[in-house]
Amino acid sequence: MEMTLYYPCLGYYTKDSAKIGRTGDFYTSPHLHSIFGAMIGKQMMEMWELIGRPEIFHVVEMGAGMGYLAKDMLEYLSGSKSNDKRQKDIFEHLKYTIVELNLAVKTKQQELLSEFMDKVNWISNLNELESVTGCFLSNELLDAFPVRLVEMDNEIKEIYVSLNGDDFVEIKMPCTREVEEYFREFGIELPKGFRTEANLKIKSWLKEVSNKLFKGFVLTIDYGYPAEDYYIEDRNRGTLLCYHQHQINENPYQNIGEQDLTAHVNFSSLKKWGDELGLKTIGFCPQGTYLVSLGIDEVINEIYGDSPDFFEIAKIKGLILPQGMGESHKVMVQYKGDGEPILRGFALRNQKGKLEIYD
Repeated sequence: MEMTLYYPCLGYYTKDSAKIGRTGDFYTSPHLHSIFGAMIGKQMMEMWELIGRPEIFHVVEMGAGMGYLAKDMLEYLSGSKSNDKRQKDIFEHLKYTIVELNLAVKTKQQELLSEFMDKVNWISNLNELESVTGCFLSNELLDAFPVRLVEMDNEIKEIYVSLNGDDFVEIKMPCTREVEEYFREFGIELPKGFRTEANLKIKSWLKEVSNKLFKGFVLTIDYGYPAEDYYIEDRNRGTLLCYHQHQINENPYQNIGEQDLTAHVNFSSLKKWGDELGLKTIGFCPQGTYLVSLGIDEVINEIYGDSPDFFEIAKIKGLILPQGMGESHKVMVQYKGDGEPILRGFALRNQKGKLEIYD
């Protein structure tokens, strides 16, 4: 999975022809409607206020795709669509950093963000970043981390890949110690024949982020479940999926380097490993609940007034309704610093129970 996605110049995300969006193999919330970026901008305003309006508020985006989220957020915060002085206040203190490996994608991002070049800079990895105060942001990043594929036999086995002539074949071998520890850590017992995956990369990623975050937030948006929902009988074949030309398949051994491979996120691991690094989880809920609680109705009114466009509203509903991205995608915010700030996006009465599943 790591090779097919990230091998230099040939991997799905590293080749020059990489495409994301309606012309590619999949699209994300920023492709659905620009109001998604505006809402994340609204969240940045609140975060800036909560940590005392620092002179420089860093937003570090990893997995920025073509740059639409950054563009829509910066347009909103620049006040070009609103007269809200608070937006312009944070915009003056904002520094936006995009972490991007692919030089061709970076060029496309720079073209899209040309009007904000004084606000945005690019790095290829977090080692190039100094310690920052602000927010680390990702939207559909963790699902593309390489996972370990496992299957329960008489004991848990890991799936390795070999060749038989020109064909890929799977070989079951004893698990590594770190994979066994993962399932023990989350109290997961798999019945015989159960196939699933373990995303161990999240742990090292969190450590990198924590090392670079002096004070502030980690905002993660992705599709996934807490552990108790992830490893249920209904998902006994796991969540590993492939996307090719907007079609879904379950064969990772075809279209090598030409299709996306993803697996759902175990949000329990994100919380537990984050807690161990001093990143306190202060909110978790479905994307739709989060956007409604954060005030998407207010932003719709800012943009469209009393006469919202029917077709635009129909697309916005795809961000918040359960049959769209509203339920499949989850939002988690972790915090490093003193106290435990309360974010509006997690203020709805029914949200408290959403965190109790981790306790």
